[in-house]
Parts: sequence; structure tokens; C-alpha cells
Amino acid sequence: MQAYVTQDDTLITSLTVRESVYYSAQLQLPDSMSKTEKKEIAEMTIKEMGLQDSMDTRIGGWGAKGLSGGQKRRVCICIEILTRPKLLFLDEPTSGLDSAASYYVMSRIARLDQHHGRTIIASIHQPSSEVFRLFHNLCLLSYGRTIYFGKTSYANEFFALNGFPCPNFQNLSDHFLRTINKDFDEGDAAHDNIKDHANFSTQSLVLTKRSFVNMHRDLGYYWLRLAIYLALSLGLGTLYYKVGSSYSSVEARSSMLMFVASFLTFMAIGGFPSFVEDMKVFERERLNGHYSTGAFVIANTLSSIPYLLLVSVIPGTLAYYLAGLRDGLDHFAYYTSVLFSCMLVVESLMMIVASIVPNYLMGIIVGAGIQGLMILGGGFFRLPNDLPYPFWKYPLFYIGFHKYAYQGLFKNEFEGVMYVYKEAGVQKVIDGEYILREKWQVEMGYSKWTDLLIIFGMVVVCRVLFCVIIMIAEKVKSGLMAVVFCMPEKKKGQVMINPFATPSH
Repeated sequence: MQAYVTQDDTLITSLTVRESVYYSAQLQLPDSMSKTEKKEIAEMTIKEMGLQDSMDTRIGGWGAKGLSGGQKRRVCICIEILTRPKLLFLDEPTSGLDSAASYYVMSRIARLDQHHGRTIIASIHQPSSEVFRLFHNLCLLSYGRTIYFGKTSYANEFFALNGFPCPNFQNLSDHFLRTINKDFDEGDAAHDNIKDHANFSTQSLVLTKRSFVNMHRDLGYYWLRLAIYLALSLGLGTLYYKVGSSYSSVEARSSMLMFVASFLTFMAIGGFPSFVEDMKVFERERLNGHYSTGAFVIANTLSSIPYLLLVSVIPGTLAYYLAGLRDGLDHFAYYTSVLFSCMLVVESLMMIVASIVPNYLMGIIVGAGIQGLMILGGGFFRLPNDLPYPFWKYPLFYIGFHKYAYQGLFKNEFEGVMYVYKEAGVQKVIDGEYILREKWQVEMGYSKWTDLLIIFGMVVVCRVLFCVIIMIAEKVKSGLMAVVFCMPEKKKGQVMINPFATPSH
């Protein structure tokens, strides 16, 4: 059994040390173990890495001081040694740390080697003398060729015998690196996992709980959006306050519903930075096979539903009743259902973008651009029959969720309603169906509930597509790594000794 600790400290910053390690223990350790046993292993591992005084400290996040760089690195190591792997790979575990923190991290790693009989392989960048002495064996590479492989204590003598003695009072590691004058070949430790993990249902439940806690504590995920939604809904409600029930109110009602379906849902792109951080954590944990892609997608969906309901119902209610839209609980329930489903679609689209474009700025630009095009082609700014056929009508009008949101909300508001107006002094009556057909060119061949079902169907399609894209990306990365590791070595260059020999002293 083996594990790999990446160079980046990719963690969910809103969780405490105890929570981070315990959630991971529930995911990695088999179902045959009780929760108490898993908790004991998690706490013992935290103590092994000297983090017992920081167990209940948050890793970081909004308004929290958080852990130091060395402590974060040790949390990452804790997560990967929960299963007690016999072989542990570490990619530059001291990168970004000062000399004191580097020594403390490496000394803890060395203790793991001593106490549990593990083989620990670490690539390391410019170690101090104290850190260098912690290594039992040393492998120096240049262009992928072995320069030295043997006991660390013999390395200085080996270089001296080959005409490169280390000057007095100079760091041995600095001398060795300067002598070979080549970059290390720090290939990723790709491996197949044979671990016995928790089953799919346990993975999904634990990930859902962990994601729910993260969303609750991360202010930028939903709480700031809720505040903005409330402000926008208050503004929208006061702008269209009590629009009335006359024929002249039709335009105002339609505009208000269009804004709700378009721009309230548009604000869901504000959670993109949090999506990107989730993807970084997923990629690190998935690299070591902590859980399946399907469990991650399901958990992300389930954990977001309560918060999306919150940001749909509360602001939606404020705008709905301030504007005085159609009476009846069933009409209000449909209105909030459409708003909720639209937010689900937008979040799903942004997760797809996050899996393809991991850069914050570029991702927000791409997500905003996609939504902007769908709003323009939704059938409000240009009526459906007036849309240009190439691209705007086919396929954008039909594949964008705005068409079904607009038409569903319009049917909910106007279907079955009679409006009275005067023309040339004569009072006339017009029904809502006429307004839907003639004014907004709504498709009347199916009910508003079909529109709602289509939007929910889009949510499913987007989530499945998100899962497929992640799995394809994993296969592409695995294929590229296989190609790199299978490439034959170039038969050129010189080495100091036979690359397969070790010094014998």
C-alpha cells in the first residue's frame, strides 16, 4: 500500500484540523471499522505529526488566522498516512517553508519511518544541513540518469574520490546540487490504488456532510450571495411595488419575471472561486483514490440543495409579494421552483467550467459569457419568431434554460387570467392565453410543468456531463503519464559512476 503527498497544500480551509483528518478517515478506512475506531486513528495520526495543540483550529478561511505553512503541510501528510501505507512519496514537503518549519516537518516524517517501518521517498528542494542529515539514503539524478545512489553518510566521500570534495563549512546538499548542476527529475509518483476504502454510499454521505459544513462556514459560497440576492430582491420589489392587475401591468409583470429568471440566477457565478477550490481538493484526493468521481458529484449536488433553496425562497418571496404577483400558494410555489431549478442549472454549468478552466478570472469570464448568450437568445429581448435561425434560434433558443424559465413563469402568471382595458372608450376583455400567444409567442402545446421538468432535466444532464468531463480528464492525465514513464532513456551524456552501482565502504 502506498500514498502520495503533493507539493501543494490543497485543503478545505473552513474545516478544523480534526475535521479534515476525520472526514478523510471516514472516506479512506474500510466500513468494517467503527466510527470510534476511525476517530481514534485520526487523532493518533494528528498527534504523530505534532498537531495535537491545533486540533480545533481552522485551517484558514474568512476571518480566521488559520494554520502556518508547516502545519498545513503536516495536515496533508496526516491525511495520506491514515491507512498506514508502507511506501510514502512526498513531493518537496519543505517547499515554501522556512528552515525551522522545514526541519520540524521533516523530523516528524523521519519519526514515522522509525516507528512504523515505512519506506519514505521524498524529493526535496535545497535542504538545510539539519534536514539533510535526517535522510538515510540519497539518490542524485541529472537528466534522469543516476549520479549517486547510496547511504547519505557516504555521499561526501564519493564526491571527494571523484574529484569534487566539499569545501569546509559548506552545506553538503548545496555542494552536491552545484556539482551536478542539473534539475532533478521529479516525476509524479503515479500508482494504482489496491486500498480497501469505504463503499460508495459511505463516501457519498461523508462527502456530502463535509461539503455542507464547508458551504456553511465559507462566507463566499452562499452567505454573501444571499445578502446580495436580498438587496436585489428588495430593489426589484420596490421598483415594481404593487403593479396592479390591470392590462397595463402585463409589461411590468413580464419584465420583473424576466429579471428574476435571468439576473438573479446570473449571480450564481459569484461562487466560482469556491468551486475552483473544491476542484483542487478533489484532484488531490482523487489522485490517491480516496473516493470515486461519482460520489464527489453526488455529494456536491446534495450539499448545495439546502443553500440554493435558501437563496431561492427568501429573496424570491420578498420580490414576489412586494410586486403583488399572482395570488395563490400554487403559483408562488411554481415561481420559487423555477427560480431554484434555474440556480441549480447555473451552478452545474459553473462546475463544468471549473473542471475545464481552473483560473478564477477566466472561469468567471467564460461563465458570464455563456449566460449572457443564453439570456439574449431566451426569447425576451427578441421574440422567438424574430430570432435569426442560425445559432440564435437553432440551437441556442432550445438548449438554453431561459426559454423554459421565461415561458413557464409567463404561463404561471397569465394563464387563466382575464384583463380589462378600454379602446376608443369601449371596455374590452382580453384573456391571458391571448397575451401568451400573441405578445410573448409562448408555446402553448404543453403545460408550465413541462417547462419546469425540462429545466430539472438540464440539471441532470449538466451534472452527468460534469462527471464525464472529470473522468475523461483523469484518463487523459493517466495516458500522458504512462507515455512519459515509458519513454526510453536517451543514450547520451556522462555520469560519474556506473548508475546501477552503489559505493561499498
